[in-house]
Amino acid sequence: MPTALYPRIQAALLCSDVTDKLAATEVIHAAWQRGELQREDAPLTRLPMAGHPERPELVHATKVPRRRPGSPQGQPAMLHAIAHIEFNAVNLALDAAWRFREMPDDFVSDWLRIAAEEAGHFRLLQGRLQQLGYSYGDFPAHNGLWEICHVTDHDVLVRMALVPRVLEARGLDASPELQRKLANIGDEASVAILDIILRDEIGHVQVGNHWFHHLCRQRALEPMATFSRLLAEYDLTAHRGSYNIDARRQAGFSEAELQWLQQAKD
Repeated sequence: MPTALYPRIQAALLCSDVTDKLAATEVIHAAWQRGELQREDAPLTRLPMAGHPERPELVHATKVPRRRPGSPQGQPAMLHAIAHIEFNAVNLALDAAWRFREMPDDFVSDWLRIAAEEAGHFRLLQGRLQQLGYSYGDFPAHNGLWEICHVTDHDVLVRMALVPRVLEARGLDASPELQRKLANIGDEASVAILDIILRDEIGHVQVGNHWFHHLCRQRALEPMATFSRLLAEYDLTAHRGSYNIDARRQAGFSEAELQWLQQAKD
């Protein structure tokens, strides 16, 4: 007999133990795929904070030390920063599946799959850090990803516009330069991990693009005008550097959108 979905997701969201959160996320995704979980009427509350471990210390983004990849701690610090993004991405995906109850089952399936894939990314990075003699929590980190999750929790269209299409898409843009820096210090193992993450993140941004455009059609909104308005309203820029045009194209950005992004940056 199917069991309730939303309490399971909420428990995973609030879990502060990294190992338990990852395991719970993967179990929920597998159980949903098997049809063992059922959506039900359940209380929906604002979560001021998702569960996270005592370490890493969370500081303002400007207080996170910047280290060169070739410096003694630069390489692990870079990988730690990426691992922290993936940990937050698990919470973001779980929250999307848990929060937006008006969305169809396909939406839940997409975001539970993404949560499980983000958990897999974190495991890869955690393992690489351990090979280098470090662990998740050894460096300070910031909480910017969860903060944007919090301010977009009132509207699924805003969430789809600003999290996958801005924050996660920035990861597509940043990946080639990160890989270049790691390759320059001979860290081919980490480059290979980032290949896996980039491949999957293209799919995650594609999911966000799909649902953003679906919601725009549903609400009779023009997508680019809506996206531009939301960027201004939330004081965000699509990206501050060069775009990974090929990855964005694979992730479902149209040629018109790519041209608009380039012009908006210029």
